[in-house]
Amino acid sequence: MSRQLREFRRLERVCLEQAALSDMDLARSSLLKVADDFRLAAEAIEARSSPRATIADAVQALKQMLNRTRTSNRH
Repeated sequence: MSRQLREFRRLERVCLEQAALSDMDLARSSLLKVADDFRLAAEAIEARSSPRATIADAVQALKQMLNRTRTSNRH
C-alpha cells in the first residue's frame, strides 16, 4: 500500500508544480483540482491503513473523488 500512497503523493506534487509553472488560468485551476483529487485519494488510503488494502482501494478512492468533483462542477 505504501507504494500506491507514494505514487499518489508524487502525482499530487507533479500537478502542483505544473500548476505553478502554468501561465493559463484554466490549466492552472484544472491542475490544482487534479492535485486536490490525488491528495484526497492519498488521505483515503492513509485512513484505510489495514493490511488488506490494495491498489483497488486506491483506485476506488480516486474514482469517488473524481465523481464528486465532476458532479459539483455541473451545478
